[in-house]
Amino acid sequence: MTKFQGFSDAETFTSLPDSFFRQLLNEIADAGELKVILYALWRSEHMEGRLRYLRRADFAEGLGEEGLEAALAKAVERGSLLRAQVDAEMFYFLNSPRGRAAVEAVRSGQWHPLRNEAPSAPPPERPNIYRLYEENIGPLTPLLADALKDAEQTYAAEWIEEAFEIAVKNNKRNWRYIEAILKRWKEEGHAKKQDRRDAKEIRGRDVTRKVEDFLKR
Repeated sequence: MTKFQGFSDAETFTSLPDSFFRQLLNEIADAGELKVILYALWRSEHMEGRLRYLRRADFAEGLGEEGLEAALAKAVERGSLLRAQVDAEMFYFLNSPRGRAAVEAVRSGQWHPLRNEAPSAPPPERPNIYRLYEENIGPLTPLLADALKDAEQTYAAEWIEEAFEIAVKNNKRNWRYIEAILKRWKEEGHAKKQDRRDAKEIRGRDVTRKVEDFLKR
């Protein structure tokens, strides 16, 4: 068993309906069924679009194949999930006002999932500025956490990741140096890379020189 490192204030959270805790949590005894409904709630929370659904392949991608068919059947039988078949494929919806409307639209022929909306991929797990700091620099302090939060709202995620990479490569593992890189890019612009490898090397050397000059002010 891999030891869980704990939740973080920096990560995103998924809303769960109160009825899940008031009723379903006590009634569901099968671990597979519980995983299926939790996975559906998580994926639906992060989807875009008016009508949201999952295919069997989406559940298998996140939960694996073992016991999946029985778990989905139990969730449908209980009523936490709804399903509708289109051609040879089965589509699953949360039993919510939005889900019930979607199933009705599918069954009446007013909406076709494969034609009207592309299936949504799982939300990407992208390193955020807090995790980047802890992994590359060290423990966070409350004061520094506020500064990082402001930076995350000011600069593009790609800029932040690249600034950390440059700082680590140049053995300048401190936030002041990284912030100086970001401020310099904001002042002078952050050109798109034509050749990813060569441009990164050139800009890394250039940024290092300019940042050092910036810190001497």
